[in-house]
Amino acid sequence: MSDLNEQQQALVALFQEHVQAELRGDLETTMATMTDNPHLTNVPSMVGGAGQKGVRDFYANHLVGKFFPPDVEMIPVSSTVGTNQIVDELVIRFTHTTVIEWMLPDVQPTGKRVEVAFVVVVGIDGGKISHEHIYWDQASVLVQIGLLDPKGLPVSGAEAARRILDPTLPSRPMG
Repeated sequence: MSDLNEQQQALVALFQEHVQAELRGDLETTMATMTDNPHLTNVPSMVGGAGQKGVRDFYANHLVGKFFPPDVEMIPVSSTVGTNQIVDELVIRFTHTTVIEWMLPDVQPTGKRVEVAFVVVVGIDGGKISHEHIYWDQASVLVQIGLLDPKGLPVSGAEAARRILDPTLPSRPMG
């Protein structure tokens, strides 16, 4: 973080405060880091919220304090910080022992281990978070929890996330 300017460091600190509040189950602090008209979209599952009420309702009922199972591990891969946006790439590992409504709506826990790469695009406006667009490979998650058979499909499982962490792992064979 030392090669970031003061403005960029403030953006990173704001987002870290936001994520830590989510993980602690602190809805008020989470919302205090956001603008008056934020939006949140978990792209693969199409869940989230728009506006203060929509985002608050989503966080209160489906995310804050319910983020992940207890063994969650978040491994940072890269972070790009601009003047009004942060793009974080990370790998998240967990055992699917609890319902994760924002990621797998209506899917009961399978007890399976999951490793998946994420990209989080965070917009900043006036010193507050204006939006989060969160992307991950849902097919990879579904393969790992046993809801999608990868045979004959151009999809993978945990090996995709593992390759993000270790680019020397082999590519998928072609042809």
